[in-house]
Amino acid sequence: MKKTLTIIGFLAVFPAGAVLADDDCFVPMADWQPRDAVARLAEENGWAVRRIKIDDGCYEIDGRDAQGRAIEVTVHPATLEVIEFEFEDDEHDRRDRDHERRDDD
Repeated sequence: MKKTLTIIGFLAVFPAGAVLADDDCFVPMADWQPRDAVARLAEENGWAVRRIKIDDGCYEIDGRDAQGRAIEVTVHPATLEVIEFEFEDDEHDRRDRDHERRDDD
């Protein structure tokens, strides 16, 4: 009973919408653009794609920009609008490369 009251109290203070991240995509799969369209978007922007994955209901492109900098781009699955564009730092890149090398061994 205490657990239920705690949960209800939490939800009263933090409505469900406030808990969710702003960059989440809530789109029925039937309305999604195909993965090929995401790859074309990357190519049109001069991005070299390492991986396209789904994260929080959005497409996420991991790759490099035209200048060779590591990037992570969040794309809306229906509109292909860029929701978030991040440059990854070199330390993060080194950790990824080190991890990939260990996986290959």
